[in-house]
Amino acid sequence: MTNATANATLVGTEIIGRMAVLTVNRPEVRNALNRQVLSEIEAVLEELEQRDDVGVVVFTGSGEKSFVAGADISQLVGYTLQDGLQARMQRLYDRVQDYGKPTIAAVNGYALGGGNELAMSCDIRIASANARFGLPETNLGILPGAGGTQRLSRLVGVGRAQEMILTGRIIDAEEALRIGLVTNVVPAEDLMETVALTAEAILAKGPLAVQLARLVVRNGIETDQRTGLLLERLAQSLLYASGEKAEGAAAFLEKRPARFGKSMIGTDTERKDHA
Repeated sequence: MTNATANATLVGTEIIGRMAVLTVNRPEVRNALNRQVLSEIEAVLEELEQRDDVGVVVFTGSGEKSFVAGADISQLVGYTLQDGLQARMQRLYDRVQDYGKPTIAAVNGYALGGGNELAMSCDIRIASANARFGLPETNLGILPGAGGTQRLSRLVGVGRAQEMILTGRIIDAEEALRIGLVTNVVPAEDLMETVALTAEAILAKGPLAVQLARLVVRNGIETDQRTGLLLERLAQSLLYASGEKAEGAAAFLEKRPARFGKSMIGTDTERKDHA
């Protein structure tokens, strides 16, 4: 582990290679999200987006029991109509979904309410075998308001989403894998190693290709297939003209690892002109 950054009060940040790990550090309340945690996540994301040495961002929780167990109920009791309209957590998770770098949720325990919604806003969700998932907000007389009503149905289908939200049922990791809520389930002791290997696999790919693939998948699902295919076509056209494509093809033909870099974001023609 290298280049550890200064830890925030409630959100620890560690840089491991080119992977940044954000850890919600409130184990005494199962890493519940309060206003301070949200503010610190916002600040850390802003900082990391400007760092060229960070290529993937990972979210996890402190301890072995919880990823994030939801919103801090002691603050929830004071929420008003204006808090609902402000939708701070929903806006933060939109930021995570649209983040400029790939994101992974390392779900190491309970992911309930806002914790489940945080995981769903990430590109990839990898869970430990002891993880549990749910949107139990209806028990409190509210609904999942940080993207849960929308993201869950897109991941697992409307029927399963309705059942989970209306009953507040909590599911285990294996069921989450079976219905498509998570992408992988591993023993707890293997979670961070699996996450690191996944991050390494992403970082080995062309960064522009990864960025555009994320953009097309995320936005294509929000529209009709024809429009989605148009987005795909335009993104592919940009990549065909990029230095990344030239390097990737050359590396394949020369049977060597590709050496991608920021200098390849320009067009293939520009690279040839400067060769």
